[in-house]
Amino acid sequence: MAESPIEAIPAGAAVTVRGLAPEMKARLRVRAAHNARSMEAEARAILEAALSAPEEDPTDLAAFARALFAPLGGVELELPPREPAREPPNLREQGAAQPQPSETGPATPEPAPAESAKARAGAERAKPSRRKAAAPASGGRRR
Repeated sequence: MAESPIEAIPAGAAVTVRGLAPEMKARLRVRAAHNARSMEAEARAILEAALSAPEEDPTDLAAFARALFAPLGGVELELPPREPAREPPNLREQGAAQPQPSETGPATPEPAPAESAKARAGAERAKPSRRKAAAPASGGRRR
């Protein structure tokens, strides 16, 4: 008869588990009672079952996704042909010409000149209030 890994441990070997939550200890006690074992024998059985199972090789996400969706079949997509890239603008020249809209797509608007903080604050004060006008004098309250 073959020895189990637990029986191969010398008789004097012991493992102490500290910091076990009271809820876990209670669950171990109940599980041991259901299996007609002591708490120590139940803990041994749990460890043996957990450690004797073969470890799974980690699967990368791409392989997992392929295996998951392979039964559904694939989709063939038609890719548009690639066009050569346009020449990048030369920003080192001061008089670099602006590209024409036909060359690069839609024209982009010119950036607005930067305003000072005082000018922005003055413009904010000058804006009219967006509060609603007072209720009509007819005396009816709006609900």
